[in-house]
Amino acid sequence: MPLELTEFETDVLEKIADTYELVLYNDDVNTFDHVIETLIRVCEHTPIQAEQCAILVHYKGQCTVKSGGLEELAPKCSALHDAGLSADIQKS
Repeated sequence: MPLELTEFETDVLEKIADTYELVLYNDDVNTFDHVIETLIRVCEHTPIQAEQCAILVHYKGQCTVKSGGLEELAPKCSALHDAGLSADIQKS
C-alpha cells in the first residue's frame, strides 16, 4: 500500500527539495575585514559566524554562507557580487 502524505507533509517535502546554497569563493583581492563586514551586512551573520566563514573560504577555497530558497538567496548573491565577492547559488 503506497504511503499517503498530508498536505502539510507534502508542503514540507517540497520546501526541503527546493533548498539552495549560497556559496562564497576565495579570491586574492578582498581583505578578511571586507568579507566579514559584507557577510554581516548581506547574510545577516554574527561577527563570529562571518569570521568563521571567511577563514573557511580562505583555507578551503569556498564555503556555504547561507541556505534557503532561490527567491531569498538571489538578491543576497547579487549583493555579494556588488561588493566584489565571488559567489554563486547551487542546488543542495
